[in-house]
Amino acid sequence: MNRPVSLLRQHIAEATEVIRLTTSMRPSIGIILGTGLGELADRIEQECAIPYENIPHFPISTVESHHGRLIFGRLAGRDVVAMQGRFHFYEGYTMQQITFPVRVMHALGVRTLIVSNAAGGLNPLFRRGDLMVIVDHINLMGDNPLIGPNDETLGPRFPDMSEPYSRRLIALAEDIALELRLKLQKGVYVALTGPSLETRAEYRFLRLIGADAVGMSTVPEVIVARHMSMEVFGLSIITDECFPDALQPLSLEEVLQAARTAEPKMTQLITELVARLPATP
Repeated sequence: MNRPVSLLRQHIAEATEVIRLTTSMRPSIGIILGTGLGELADRIEQECAIPYENIPHFPISTVESHHGRLIFGRLAGRDVVAMQGRFHFYEGYTMQQITFPVRVMHALGVRTLIVSNAAGGLNPLFRRGDLMVIVDHINLMGDNPLIGPNDETLGPRFPDMSEPYSRRLIALAEDIALELRLKLQKGVYVALTGPSLETRAEYRFLRLIGADAVGMSTVPEVIVARHMSMEVFGLSIITDECFPDALQPLSLEEVLQAARTAEPKMTQLITELVARLPATP
């Protein structure tokens, strides 16, 4: 029963060791960039960028809008590591593979994780191009990355999820948005496996159970981050309006275009948030 746990620790150590051959940075802030959200990577003063295929046990992103690099550098004067491209359950990876980079980030020194994604808006008050701070989530992916033997050196068997997204960071983001005059929504993110989009009936159901936005990522990464006691901030760009009675066919290009249009606002908000995070000793 202990072998899979020991194997996970071994894989984390092997990935970290290879990364250490390229950089000695110990960033306290990690950033995961979602679909079409690559502009923030350009803001980072890069020390190095390591392709995922060069890191042992890292999956390879198969989604055309995800580049697949781990970027180390400085953003707003702070040492950061950013995933330019993430992994999804619908690509055929296990939950443990999807979240492995978060484990590696933690081993490298990350204690604050910022996650972003493109999501469909369910709340009728939301509009395409809005930014939504994630205040909570609903996991409808039918799986959990913590299933299986638990390694107590990484986190507890039954991690608390009463505050998956840091209230402190949410309040800080709201203050920043007010200063920058950025419209900022707040809401609950629901994750499904994809890759098919939802039906009208499914959108009605998701809204009925309290979801404000829907996507195919983020939740597994947040669960693993909280398992390791990382502080998490989540942000969605609303790329389309999923209103059942006015539903229109949607293409990936339309999603990417909406993400590109709203991305400067997200980049501005996250950059300022990073600047105001307290330095870790």
